[in-house]
Amino acid sequence: MRDTFLGSGVVSFHHAPIFGLICGLLGLDSRTSQRAYLFITMRDVISAATRLNLVGPMGAAVLQHQIVLLAEAILEKWMDRNAEEACQTIPLLDTVQGCHGYLFSRMFCS
Repeated sequence: MRDTFLGSGVVSFHHAPIFGLICGLLGLDSRTSQRAYLFITMRDVISAATRLNLVGPMGAAVLQHQIVLLAEAILEKWMDRNAEEACQTIPLLDTVQGCHGYLFSRMFCS
């Protein structure tokens, strides 16, 4: 698949579209595929918080359980959108990210 589409510029090989493609090939419907993608994204963010010692393992499990209803509401609101509607803006994060070099302690030295 990669050899076929890489040179054509048709597929960008970002995680979300490839995840959707694989779910489609497995015969999963769009609701199940989107719920699975939301779950793994939520799990990865909570896992990162655990590795950064922001929450403990038990706290992470409790947090994931607590936000299930919110995740379902988000899924209902945003499911089955066109790719043209995809966007993301986080001005505060963009500003803070620019200050990374001024921090006394950095996670990654670059």
